[in-house]
Amino acid sequence: MRLDRRLVDVGLLADLGAEYAPRMGAKPSSDRTRVRREPQRGAYDRETIDAILDEALVCHLGFVQDRQPFVIPTLFARIGDEVFVHGSSASRMLRTLDGGVDACLTVTLVDGIVLARSIFNHSINYRSVVVLGRATAVADPDEKQHALEAFSNRLLPGRWDDARQPTPTELKATSILRMTLDEASAKLRTGPPKDDEADYDWPVWAGVVPLSLAVGAPEPDRRLLAGVTPPVWTPTRDRR
Repeated sequence: MRLDRRLVDVGLLADLGAEYAPRMGAKPSSDRTRVRREPQRGAYDRETIDAILDEALVCHLGFVQDRQPFVIPTLFARIGDEVFVHGSSASRMLRTLDGGVDACLTVTLVDGIVLARSIFNHSINYRSVVVLGRATAVADPDEKQHALEAFSNRLLPGRWDDARQPTPTELKATSILRMTLDEASAKLRTGPPKDDEADYDWPVWAGVVPLSLAVGAPEPDRRLLAGVTPPVWTPTRDRR
C-alpha cells in the first residue's frame, strides 16, 4: 500500500501502531477544528480521537466567566459520541458551563522528549484532542448513574461493582455535564527530531527519550480491613 507522504514525514505510523494512525481523507468537522499550525499533524477521524480520549485520565476545560478565562483540570469519561465531566453541584465550573457558555475541552498525552541537534528543533512527541461546544446537564438519575459508572470503571475496571454505589443524596449533590464530539480534532507528533541538514554534523546526542505513565505498587489505606487484598492491575492499565 502506498502511504501518504505527509504521514511518513511526521512519523505518525511509528511506534504507536495502527490504532493511532489517522485515517487518510478524514476532514475537519468545522472550520474551528481545523489544525492550522503544522496541519499535517492533524487528524479528524473518530477512531483516532476516541483512542486518545479513552487513554487519557484528565482533561482541561476552558471557559470564560465574567470576562475572566479559566482552564480547570478534571476527570472525564467518553460514552459513545459524548464526553462527560462531573463534580459538586456547587462547582463554579459546572454551574457556569451549564449556563450555555462556549467551552473547550482538551486532553494531551506526552509520549517522549525529542532532543534535536539545535535548540530550535527540540520538541515532544504527543497526542492531543480538542473538543469545542457547549455543555448540557445530565438530569435523569439513570443517566447520572451510567455516567458515574463510566467514571469509576475508567479509574479501575470493575470498580463500580466492588465499591459502594452512590446514594440518592450523593447523586443529588453531584452535577454531571455532557459535551458532544460534533466538533473535535486530534493533533499528533511522533518520530525522531527533524534537524536542519547543516546541523546533522553537530557532535551532540539526538533522539527521543520515551515517557510513559505506569501503575506503581498500591499503597493501602491505614484503616483497610484485615485480609482485603489490592485490585489486580492488568498491563492495559499502564498508559503510554
